Amino acid sequence: MWFAAGVFCAAAGAVSLLRSEYEREQLSVERTVIKSSKIGKNLRLVFLSDLHSHCFGEDNKRLLKAIDHVNPDVVLVGGDMMVVKKTADTGVSLKLMEKLTNRYPVFYGNGNHENRMDRERLVYGDQYDTYENSLKQLGVIVLRDRTELYRKDIAITGVDLKEGCYKDFIPDRLLPEELEQKAGKAGEERFQILLSHSPLYFNTYRDWGADLTLSGHFHGGTIRLPFLGGVMTPQYQFFNPYCGGTFQKDEKYMIVSRGLGTHSINIRLNNKPQLVVVDLKPKSSN
Repeated sequence: MWFAAGVFCAAAGAVSLLRSEYEREQLSVERTVIKSSKIGKNLRLVFLSDLHSHCFGEDNKRLLKAIDHVNPDVVLVGGDMMVVKKTADTGVSLKLMEKLTNRYPVFYGNGNHENRMDRERLVYGDQYDTYENSLKQLGVIVLRDRTELYRKDIAITGVDLKEGCYKDFIPDRLLPEELEQKAGKAGEERFQILLSHSPLYFNTYRDWGADLTLSGHFHGGTIRLPFLGGVMTPQYQFFNPYCGGTFQKDEKYMIVSRGLGTHSINIRLNNKPQLVVVDLKPKSSN
């Protein structure tokens, strides 16, 4: 009996690993429509997050083809485009950004891996500065606690969250006043987009004034179960409701990408890599 159970568990584990290997390469293009009276005319954006140096085909040709097929007006990046552990390999991200900036305007907000590279300079030296300067030379608009206008009706803000927001198990609180101190006041007349890597703080983002927050970080919960959602975040929170999806409250939205890559726990089950497409439309349009 115990032998049979062991064989069954080993077989189930092998099947799950094979399924995970398959899913990690299956790019899912998923669309959301958001309407607002602040938006003057249609805008299509693509949101990329948590690539972690993964390649969909040589030099990310499949990812680029999927983006080109969508034909966005602008590309927004939500951070963690590389893995920063003992080293920081930024080559895959820079190659992708080079190709994207030849096609589209690109705005880039940092995630915890970029922040770690910047913060832990005894380990990584000036690698973050080199990376950011390379992005800027390519034409990427890097948003570190600041805002840029895309059009007269669209403001895009990127915020570098404090280290405590990424603590395991019980992260620090984040108040709207802290967000304002870091990134300034939200635009009230324009449609305000916020790039903030962690989705834990939706209420804070709303109270600050974000009409649309774009987040990632949780990788869809690694394994997704029917009715229960994502199993575990990188910060060891279990069945957190913000592992992925679109959330709305009081005409404020947050879209949480399931991400494009993995790291540390290289598993995806019922959790395909996600290319987020958002169509922003005037409220009166169909």
